[in-house]
Amino acid sequence: MRVVSYNVHSCIGSDGRFAPERIAEVLAGLDADLVALQEVEERRVDGCLVSELLADRLGMHAYPGPTLKRSDADYGNLLLARPAADGVMRHEISVPRREPRGIIEADFGLDDVQLRMFVTHLGLSGAERRKQLDLLLSVLERDGADVRVLAADFNEWFPIGRFHRRLGRGFGRSTRHKTFPATLPLLSLDRIYVAPATALKSSRIERSKLARNASDHLPVVCELAI
Repeated sequence: MRVVSYNVHSCIGSDGRFAPERIAEVLAGLDADLVALQEVEERRVDGCLVSELLADRLGMHAYPGPTLKRSDADYGNLLLARPAADGVMRHEISVPRREPRGIIEADFGLDDVQLRMFVTHLGLSGAERRKQLDLLLSVLERDGADVRVLAADFNEWFPIGRFHRRLGRGFGRSTRHKTFPATLPLLSLDRIYVAPATALKSSRIERSKLARNASDHLPVVCELAI
């Protein structure tokens, strides 16, 4: 299976233009089975929401996880999946007086393998992320899946700091590619964790000109052996 994690920056590219069709084109080229998106702004485009547009263009199911409810457009995470989910849950990991945050959790039955997918986007301050990590680990530790995948913009600047060491001990193996800023990637903000570690076979980032222009982050792509 192929999994992608991608902060789409409200579908606003380096040219300042709102272009969800451009995000759809990037994702179509990646041909993933599961796509975790962060910073999705649910504007209406041609009579449908951004999540509906992306799902329709890619032939996938959409499982939104809005964290900010707005009068004009909800905002938050989105899981796109080629297979239909057996069940979906949403978890709150917000910290008081900080931007609301949440987790999408979805289960997929793939022949005789149960895969559980988590999608999230953590906060900007270190203290906030440490609290969110406690909440995140309590959600991740539930039993009942053969393979677990966590795809997120962790907003963590230190590639091998205490945060990722703790998450690695409690969960599994992760990608470590530099994804931000898209034009000259310096920071590994976006990662995909996989448990068991042996299920993660390879990973890369998408460096095409289209991807560099579509958002301020680059997509992370990983191949799983299920």
